[in-house]
Amino acid sequence: MFHKFAGSTETVEVPRKLFGARVHLNSVMPSTLPPVLAAWLHDLDPVALRMGPITIYWYGISYVLGFFLAYLLLRLMARRGLTPIPGPLMGDVIVFGGIGGVIGGRLGYILLYEPALLTTFTKSFPFWQALNIAGGGMASHGGFVGALAGLALMGHLLRRRAKAENQPQLATVPTTHLLDLAAAAAPVGLLCGRLANFVNGELLGKVVAGPGEPAPWWAVRFPQEMLNRSRGGEISDDQWQAATEAVGMSLLELERPEGMERFWAAYGQLVSDLRAGSPEAANFMQGFLNARHPSQIYQAAVEGVLLLVALAIVWAKPRAAGVVGAWFLILYGLGRIATEVYRLPDTQFAVARPLGLSRGQWLSVGMVAAGVGLLAWVMVRAKRRRANGESLPVFGGWLAPAFGPATAKPGDSHSGTNAKDNKPD
Repeated sequence: MFHKFAGSTETVEVPRKLFGARVHLNSVMPSTLPPVLAAWLHDLDPVALRMGPITIYWYGISYVLGFFLAYLLLRLMARRGLTPIPGPLMGDVIVFGGIGGVIGGRLGYILLYEPALLTTFTKSFPFWQALNIAGGGMASHGGFVGALAGLALMGHLLRRRAKAENQPQLATVPTTHLLDLAAAAAPVGLLCGRLANFVNGELLGKVVAGPGEPAPWWAVRFPQEMLNRSRGGEISDDQWQAATEAVGMSLLELERPEGMERFWAAYGQLVSDLRAGSPEAANFMQGFLNARHPSQIYQAAVEGVLLLVALAIVWAKPRAAGVVGAWFLILYGLGRIATEVYRLPDTQFAVARPLGLSRGQWLSVGMVAAGVGLLAWVMVRAKRRRANGESLPVFGGWLAPAFGPATAKPGDSHSGTNAKDNKPD
């Protein structure tokens, strides 16, 4: 079996049986390698730490870090006077919203993208693949629905407890204000999640250059593109041929189930060697991997950094409850629609892009519509209250906190909930 290196006219014989025992590429590859192409070859390990039977994934770390940063941001909001909810209770926002978000995100992914996980069981922990969150597979749209349900439950319990303990400021806090708090803090968690997607090499972007072709400096070649266990689509037969030769097999062997299993085992070893720093493994992969848009980074920037800044601007002055949450739905939806232009559609569906949009984009259209509806409801409700001479509770205000010392009246440190003349826009 012979393999031609990317950018080289030389060939080298590769043993056909590299699977079974550990593959030592140094014994089958030449010491002189051609220059690496401009695109970066993704060699990040999704496992952060291995300690005997314990394996810690970057994906799990990203969730912990996201919740922790969101908690710190919520505590800052309480300290600055953006909310009548005291700092110690911000942990409840994280618990109720976070647990609801994780459950909703996982269920959403399973129901929308991979129902087979409900009936897939293994001999290793967590045994039921529906619970294998560490392996990836969360739907952000489902997470939002789950978080909303969790916050609605928290709001009910908070108001009931506040009434029992005679805390009038907390007894009237609407669930929409909890939605605002969660929405303002959510981008930090989304940022961590998208970075974890990049580390895992999942949710790949569209191809910008083929194997062996010059690529932009920002493009990335992901070894994971071969792991979808399907032939065809963006991966040509020539690429499959090069990949099978790289592990000492032939393309014909992939026609049999046992041949595919041997390929996955051998290719997994090749990826492990790449992550261990093997230049030979990197050279092999340069010959058959596409260069792609790093769509995960795009979405991390838009859903994380830009959305965080935009919502801070929206909440620069006090707003009626629900305004920030509505703008979150609108801006997140628009950002997701825009960034998914550079991301591969889900291949498990018969029609990848119905009417030109992916499933994620269509769900985001629904989010934008929900945000517009919520914003309209808040404004109409506020107009009616003002027409009836009722006070309009407002919250937030990074530059002029609704519950800060500057707006407090004697004997009422939470006067923001009784302001009459503030508008919700």
